[in-house]
Amino acid sequence: MSEPDGADDDWSAGTEAGFIDPVSMEDDPAELFAGDAGTLDADVRRVLVQLLRRKFLLAEKNSTQWRTLLENQQIIESRMHDLFVRLVVDHDRGVAYKQQVRSAELDVPILLKDDPYNRAETLVLVHLRTVFQRERGTGETSARVDIEELEQTVLTYFDPNDHNLARGQQEVRKAVERLVTEGLLTEESAGRYRITPMVEVVLSTAKLSELEQWLRGRNEATA
Repeated sequence: MSEPDGADDDWSAGTEAGFIDPVSMEDDPAELFAGDAGTLDADVRRVLVQLLRRKFLLAEKNSTQWRTLLENQQIIESRMHDLFVRLVVDHDRGVAYKQQVRSAELDVPILLKDDPYNRAETLVLVHLRTVFQRERGTGETSARVDIEELEQTVLTYFDPNDHNLARGQQEVRKAVERLVTEGLLTEESAGRYRITPMVEVVLSTAKLSELEQWLRGRNEATA
């Protein structure tokens, strides 16, 4: 059977009108590795992995990845939601982090394990949050602390009968190392640190007040 007259013209018109958009094989996304079935660009995948591996993504520390995140936030959120993980992007503080989705109505497998802070880490956090809040209250745009200041403050909450000063100092320095790794502190020079806005995310005002009240009670009990 012969084709009706004008069939080729209709096909061309339909294509030009946008109803048919054939894609050549040359335009398919290139595989990043053998058997790659992913659809995200390499840079977007790196941001997704960074968000899953680390607690936070800071705009000031990773400006390129932050820009990639904002440009691809919807698809990155979708991929994380597939894992029952929520993405939080705080534009004011320039920080992105993840939260485990939990639901009483839905059986949610837990991917993110809680990694609580130990005693020294918690005490350092309380001091950092207090300093950060105080400096912001005076109009300062940043807050800084020295390792000696941290040691002096934190060690006042340790057992007064424990006279092993070196061990206490080592605990504080290990706590600082973890907080640097997590992005809550940035070392500007040897023993000098700048507190990042992430400390407000980790310790809310309500949580800070609760911990400060608990610490005051401990001090009064040992006085």
